[in-house]
Amino acid sequence: MPEKEIFKTAYIVTVDMGYGHQRAVYPLHDMAQQVPELSMANHGIINANLYGGINKSDQFKWDTGRSIYEKISRLKHLPVVGSYIFSFMDYLQRIEPFYPQRDLSRPTLQVKQIFGMIKNGWGKDLIDKLNKLEHLPFVTSFFTTAFFAEEHNYKGDIYCICTDTDISRAWAPLEPKLSRINYLVPTRRVKERLESYGIKKDKIFITGFPLPKENIGGPKLEILKSSLAKRIVNLDTEGRYRSKYKYTMTKFLGTNLCSTKFKSDHPLTITFAVGGAGAQRELGAEIAGSLREEISKGKICLNLVSGIRNDVFRYYQAVFQDLGLSDKINKNIFLIYSAESKFDYFSKFNSVLNTTDILWSKPSELSFYAGLGLPIIIAPTIGSQEEFNKDWLTSIGAGVMQEDPRYTNEWLKDWLASGWLADAAMNGFLNAPRNGTYHVEDIVLRNKRSEIEDMHLF
Repeated sequence: MPEKEIFKTAYIVTVDMGYGHQRAVYPLHDMAQQVPELSMANHGIINANLYGGINKSDQFKWDTGRSIYEKISRLKHLPVVGSYIFSFMDYLQRIEPFYPQRDLSRPTLQVKQIFGMIKNGWGKDLIDKLNKLEHLPFVTSFFTTAFFAEEHNYKGDIYCICTDTDISRAWAPLEPKLSRINYLVPTRRVKERLESYGIKKDKIFITGFPLPKENIGGPKLEILKSSLAKRIVNLDTEGRYRSKYKYTMTKFLGTNLCSTKFKSDHPLTITFAVGGAGAQRELGAEIAGSLREEISKGKICLNLVSGIRNDVFRYYQAVFQDLGLSDKINKNIFLIYSAESKFDYFSKFNSVLNTTDILWSKPSELSFYAGLGLPIIIAPTIGSQEEFNKDWLTSIGAGVMQEDPRYTNEWLKDWLASGWLADAAMNGFLNAPRNGTYHVEDIVLRNKRSEIEDMHLF
């Protein structure tokens, strides 16, 4: 057989639905082929539901689906009716119990509906346009767009990045055993799950979730290790963790970063991230209220992530005004917000992660950021896939469930004194994959498949 072609770039395709699917491809922008009229400015990445020249029929299908999802996500907190509607939607997207192991290849109603629309032309416009260009690898972070490429006969290789620690049957096509889609998966469980859906083993590659290079610092992990060492200083206020696990820290971080003279260059910093639909913004307000005194005294820095949602940004501005903390904004309170684009927001978010000591979020795709040595305080889940992400975080020891946010100032102090969060930070660093971006590049561009497969990432 002839050797596979080596590429310098690929078509990176995502969808504008929430944050997860776009966050998964943001770290791949270096390898994205810029396509005039299709790619987003300055990034090369193509949004399948927003590209220039998208036909009205395709646009309507995407807009309808996204609008329904966001409305239901926001309705969940409403008593009785909201929970009932959300539960029904969640049931349609459910992930079946893994055990007993069995054949789950039979397509669900959701898969049949998706393929019904694709066979009627959904997505053909995008694939036809790419087929007229160089046949580069097609890399996408959403199952529907992977199906577009396969069903409409894209002429290059097709890759699909899975974005959760376990996935539903919706990620596999109508006839999985015949599929030529290559899956780039974050965990061994996702690989096993796809096999139960009928995907062939040689079409699945364990890569880990793509994490931002700017938080890693290359093969020697310079940025990551330095950030983690400073983080542990702030998370281990009485030195209990460092005393007990000095050997482990020295082995993985190096002598210099574990010296008793090594200090953090920032106060304890908490980053709370709101989801793409703006859900749980009230939780951020409760956190700020409970930590008001510590913030006022400069003992704690708080980053509240508004993403691209101006309504959430303005909400938090009003919260800090009510708390009498407006003068602390841009001093030790920072509102992470972008009016430009989600990719501009990702850049800002990644920047503050290097000085973040605690990431507080629902267990979305941000669960994988535990691999950066970030302890995750787990907010209540929204959707069944987040239940699986929560279980994964707790099983590797990188995430802890939040206590009552109204009393954050009390229980957080105890957690810091015990060294519990320092332990979670180190567990994430040791147990969660961190080099997904580099593995994806190797597989897609350089066809280095055996080395990646042999790593048997979690």
